[in-house]
This record gives sequence, structure tokens and C-alpha cells, in this order.
Amino acid sequence: MSEYAVELRQISKRFGPVVAVDHVSLSVHDGEFFSLLGPSGCGKTTSLRLIAGFELPSEGEVFIGGKPQGDTPAYRRPVNTVFQNYALFPHMTVAQNVAFGLEMNKVPKGEIRRRVGEALDLVQLPNMGNRKPDQLSGGQQQRVALARALVNRPKVLLLDEPLGALDLKLRKAMQLELKALQNRLQITFVYVTRDQEEALTMSDRIAVMSRGHVLQIGTPQQIYDRPTNRFVADFIGETNFLEGVFKARGADRGVVVVDGELPIRVPVEKSVEASSLVVIAIRPEKITVSEQPAGADSVAGTVEEVIYTGTDTRYLVRITSKSVLAVRQQNVGLGSAVTFTVGSKIHLHWAPQAARLLVE
Repeated sequence: MSEYAVELRQISKRFGPVVAVDHVSLSVHDGEFFSLLGPSGCGKTTSLRLIAGFELPSEGEVFIGGKPQGDTPAYRRPVNTVFQNYALFPHMTVAQNVAFGLEMNKVPKGEIRRRVGEALDLVQLPNMGNRKPDQLSGGQQQRVALARALVNRPKVLLLDEPLGALDLKLRKAMQLELKALQNRLQITFVYVTRDQEEALTMSDRIAVMSRGHVLQIGTPQQIYDRPTNRFVADFIGETNFLEGVFKARGADRGVVVVDGELPIRVPVEKSVEASSLVVIAIRPEKITVSEQPAGADSVAGTVEEVIYTGTDTRYLVRITSKSVLAVRQQNVGLGSAVTFTVGSKIHLHWAPQAARLLVE
């Protein structure tokens, strides 16, 4: 028995001259909530369709439960898919929609009734079986689509941006419901989204995709705090980028000269040649501001903009003739007020590991 619910091994998919997925390899653990994250056109939905069997790979192989799928059609794979548009039959009741797959598989009627009832209970719609889809809210319709997928007891549930059509408040509520449901069932979820916050909130691990490639796979914390390249750092949340030249390496950190005028020490986790062009990535909330220097690594700057957002105050601080850093400070305590104003001379500092050295 394989430890992986799903494996893609050197999968490629071409549509004529367009390469939608380019030699992608990844493994999804049994019982894991795994998200494919990236912008439109990055290959995440095509990857999901390859797992589902709606598309067949041009190269490589899909494994489900350790078994190669080859050209196995979608209806014979141990997976079910939930789509963004729900794909409910409007002329059928909720119970009939949920029962549809079981009826196609000629499951006995008594078992169908029992399993449909269990599925509707699971998605918190116990008394909705006789309603039609157009009598339900968007969130309720999404739950029906989930019940229809879960009633067949798939080994893997594939979800293609299932919350995309919901308003923001309902979407956030459904994120928590989905994650709680997955934890309770311990079914493997493979989830496609372009929403960074959604992926961070729900996932055990995330694969960030761009132009048909997987750029990084890791836990939400690894993806956010330790991006391995500029695309991942930029796509996930807000990030400051400082371009410079790598000059020297000490025992634990190297020195990067930013804009030819400002030396900044950063941790170095891989080999970097002297005089290489590099990028330092720092999250705005990882930076602390003060009136006085706080150690040897403090950077002096001038406040150019102050934005009070209630929970946070955002500063734009010029540190060289070319570079400005965004800084986000949480407003804590009753009556918190903006500390600095435009034109204030301040100092910025951060923990060594907050600065990521990216070699482009």
C-alpha cells in the first residue's frame, strides 16, 4: 500500500503548441489537505483534471493509491470532483442530486436513502432533501455539491476553486467548514485555488505553480516565511524586495550592498558567488520601527507615507536614493496612535532570519 494518495511523476500536458503542465512531479500524502496555488493559466486546474481523468497526460504517469492510472477513464477512478459552478441538476431535488451517482452504480435503494441522509447530515443540510437547487443559497448549493461528491466515498476529493462564486464573508466561513470536514473524514483533499489566504488557511501543504511548473512545495509557514524564489515570495502576501550585489560572506551571514550604497547583512543558506546580483525579501510585518538604532543591523530611513488602517499602521520608509520599504506595525492597546509622521527620521530593524536571500 502506497503512503501517497496521489502522485504525479514527470507529468506534462500539451494542447497543440501550448504546454499547460511541464514535467510536474509531486506527491500527496494519504489524508492530507493539499492545495495547488497559482495565478490563472499556471497549470493548476489542468493538473487537477489529469488526476481526475478528464484529461490524459502527454507524458508521465498519474498514480492514485499507488496504482498507475494510465488511460483509466474518469468514472473508474477512485476520486470525485467538486466544481466552482456546483454542476447541480436544477430539475432534481437535493436528495436526487446527491443520490445520482449511487443510482448510476445501481446501489440498492435502501442503502441509497441511508447514505444520502448521512451525506446531508455531514454537510449540515439534514432537512433540505426535498428542496430544489434554486431554493438554496450559494453556500447551501456548495454543500449539496460536496455531499454528492462525498456520498460515493472517494479515496480522493478534488476541488476546483469550489468557493470562488461565494461572497467574501461566506467564503471565509466555508473555508473553516471545509477544513473541519476534511479533518473529520480524513479523506485526501486536493484543492485548486488562486487565493493565497485561502491556501494558507486550509492547507497542510501547498504547491505554488507558475507557467506549468511547480516552484515550491511546503507547509503554509514554509511557503510564507521561507520562499525559495522571487515569484513565490511575491505571490504569497506582501513582500519588500531589495536588489543588490553580494559582496562577502562571514561565519553565519553575508553582506549585500543595496543600490550601491547600503550594506545589509543576511543569512546565506546556499552557495552564492561574490559580485552576484541578488534580491533580499522582507515581509513588512517582520520589520520593527524605532527612534533610535537597535543594534548594528539597524537601517536608517525617512518616513514618506503613513496609512492608518485600524488594526495596523503602514509606513513607507525611504532607505536609499532608490529603495523604499513598506513596514506594517500592529496597533496594540486601547487608543493606539500613529507614532511617526511623514518626514520622521527613524530606524528599521528585523530578526536575521526575517530577511531571505534570493539568487535570481
